[in-house]
Amino acid sequence: MGDKKRKETTKPVFVFGKKNYKFMFIGLACIALGFILMSGGGSDDPNVFNPEIFNFRRIRLAPMLVLLGFGIEIYAILLNPTGGSNSKK
Repeated sequence: MGDKKRKETTKPVFVFGKKNYKFMFIGLACIALGFILMSGGGSDDPNVFNPEIFNFRRIRLAPMLVLLGFGIEIYAILLNPTGGSNSKK
């Protein structure tokens, strides 16, 4: 009977807090936007070269957005959801 009472009083503990999930979704959005910007630029005719694949958006902007998104994801994982350092509950 004591085990049953103990199980009822314990609440599930989540690893990440609300703030962590916000940053994770922001990071995923940056990664997705980077891959969307990287796509396209091909040619319908394989005999015709399309120099559009080497423009600024596909070579510089999109990979930087993907890397920024991965950085935000790492930050979201390492972020302490309680806000304080060495706080115990």
